[in-house]
Amino acid sequence: MYYAIISEDVENSLPMRMEARPAHVERLQALKEEGRLLVAGPHPAIDTPDPGDAGFSGSLVVAEFDSLEAAQSWADSDPYIEAGVYQKVVVKPYKVVLP
Repeated sequence: MYYAIISEDVENSLPMRMEARPAHVERLQALKEEGRLLVAGPHPAIDTPDPGDAGFSGSLVVAEFDSLEAAQSWADSDPYIEAGVYQKVVVKPYKVVLP
């Protein structure tokens, strides 16, 4: 089943994001290579694809896991957590309807 991992950043998270980004992306790439990643990306802090110094307000990952517990465990191991980027992470089951 798919699960949505919805994360909210702390204020001024951009420097911490940039430092932890390679390890964060590496984990997402592994999900992609396993055919389990539906979508992943950050939420720009302002209404533009490239927010520059404004940074990001959070992230969304939708990926396939064996269970809610497995998805939560994966989310809890995100390098952004260790780096202090995220202040809140919610994991929910997700049903793909479209496209």
